[in-house]
Amino acid sequence: MSSPTATRPEDVLPDHLDRIEMDGVTMRKGTVAAFLRNAVRWTDPATTPDDRAALRPVIIEAVPALRTLGLLAIFEARDAGLRRLIASVPEADRI
Repeated sequence: MSSPTATRPEDVLPDHLDRIEMDGVTMRKGTVAAFLRNAVRWTDPATTPDDRAALRPVIIEAVPALRTLGLLAIFEARDAGLRRLIASVPEADRI
């Protein structure tokens, strides 16, 4: 049983579910991990322009869920280009 002051992963997304809706945003299990992997590739200087272009919509798609979770209110991307990409997601998508 979880402490009333701490949130465990299963409190947010129980083991038997692969997605939840929070504040009108559907979040899949793995959204944060996928975003982080894609952000690492996006910021890698060895990533080709074509690969970066393919990563762009996937990163953008994750932003509303990350905002809803509060991740982007706590952590800021170190890479200026990634920060600009995240900031480019319209305010209307903010929950």
